[in-house]
Amino acid sequence: MTTVSNEMTDDLVAARSAFERRAWMDAWSGFRKARESGPMPADDHDALAQAAWRVGEIDESLAAFTDAYRLYQWEARPRPAAMAAVLLAVHHLEWGDGAIGSGWMSRAHRLLRDEADCAEHGYPIYLDIASALTRGDNDEAADHARRMQGIGRRYGDAFLLAAGLLGEGRALVGLGRAGDGLSLLDEAMLTAFSDGLHPIWSGAVFCNLMDVCHELGDLTRAAEWARTATRWSDVVPATVPYRGAWRVHRARILRMRGAWGPAGRVAERAAGDPAHVRVCVLAEALYEAGEARRLRGDATAAEDFFRRAHQLGRDPQPGLASLRLSQGRPDAASASIRAALVAESGNALARARLHPAQVEIALAAGDLDTARASAAELEATAAAYGSSGLRAEAAQALGAVLLADGKADDALAVLRTARRMWQELDAPYAVARTRLLLAEAYRSLGDEDAAHLESEAAHDRLRELGAPSGDRVGAPVRDGRLGGRALLPDGLTEREAEVLRNVAAGGSNRQVATALRLSEKTVARHLSNIFTKLGLSSRTAAAAYAFEHGIAAPPHG
Repeated sequence: MTTVSNEMTDDLVAARSAFERRAWMDAWSGFRKARESGPMPADDHDALAQAAWRVGEIDESLAAFTDAYRLYQWEARPRPAAMAAVLLAVHHLEWGDGAIGSGWMSRAHRLLRDEADCAEHGYPIYLDIASALTRGDNDEAADHARRMQGIGRRYGDAFLLAAGLLGEGRALVGLGRAGDGLSLLDEAMLTAFSDGLHPIWSGAVFCNLMDVCHELGDLTRAAEWARTATRWSDVVPATVPYRGAWRVHRARILRMRGAWGPAGRVAERAAGDPAHVRVCVLAEALYEAGEARRLRGDATAAEDFFRRAHQLGRDPQPGLASLRLSQGRPDAASASIRAALVAESGNALARARLHPAQVEIALAAGDLDTARASAAELEATAAAYGSSGLRAEAAQALGAVLLADGKADDALAVLRTARRMWQELDAPYAVARTRLLLAEAYRSLGDEDAAHLESEAAHDRLRELGAPSGDRVGAPVRDGRLGGRALLPDGLTEREAEVLRNVAAGGSNRQVATALRLSEKTVARHLSNIFTKLGLSSRTAAAAYAFEHGIAAPPHG
């Protein structure tokens, strides 16, 4: 029998008191001091492991869980020994140590084999759910998840209930029942943040929910839960293994909100803090940093971040393809986005994240058929999953295709819907880009006043966001002047002037389309309008008009 000194008893009393008060730093230092004075019972090693985890001492936490596992076995207490083994298994499996994680899970199964029905039997089901979801067997995952919930309710175990709800929610989303699945995920989050749940579990539930929100483009739900989780900062953001994932999720939200500077800083901070962070999280952080740089027009930095993300296994799409398009390389952009879509064959949600870029790139390259097919698939996915973000993306893509196809009247209604959806999602960059398309639709229909209003609103917001000039198609109208100059002659719009300027420089319709990121059909329509307004019938005459009226500079020599 181990004897305990009075000094050690006092240390343990203080450490245990701090642990009960959730004073994690005091508990961690107190248990360490008590351990130095002599042997501790298994429960105190377990408490030390939990306190160390919460203050970010992960290696010490894992060592303490290992000590607790051994002592529980020595004390002939198989159930808590199995729980220590499960925690060690989940940690190693989550961080890519598959063999070690499987070994610990096998130990947990062995310890529970002869135990009567108990809550501990539910924990290994977590890995069964994860395995089924990875294989794409959503029905099996849902069955496992419901069994886990049943055990959780029977024994009042908060994690088993939260993880079961999480697993079933993810399975239902995979089965196309996004509404039902998200309701269960919301319930899982409420359960996960119940008092006393270990941060390994609450962090896992939070990150899974945010992943689903990202897959569905559900920006509103992601932002709401991120705000809520901040109030439990000792549960998620301050827990080192989930800190990187937390920052990546926050960077995504900031990027969609148009806060590109803060988004980039958060993502770069996550990428620069690799301790106890999974490689996939580091790769995602690098990708988000690249996107923030791309949107601000820093192509060199964006490309470097995308390259580093790729080195860690993250396909840097659609960001890299969009970067290539902004660099005037539509062929490279088309090849990149096409390959990315092929790689995600059969994964509708993954393909949905790529389709908006595919539509934009295809239209810039004059490939209306590809753009039309991509928009149609995106629309079908949005209808199947019902997510507000996917529906907004689909409406914008369809509107752009209709506009390029010369169907401005049809495009107008769809784009107005897209603008409203983006406004409801508080996605200012997407709103501005949609407004630019609306301006083009109004111009095609002859409504210059509406076109000017949409264009002005779009450019004001793009300037506020710090978007590069390439995103600022046209120029805003103020006090009867266009971009600080008198309005263009003979009723020409700024877009028509841009087309005329490129034609005067000797550009073919294809070259003009590439330069202005339009379809060739749209360029041809603009040229037709230009010839009609100016009473001209040839490109040569149009170029001469452009030189004469100062729209284009005449060639030298």
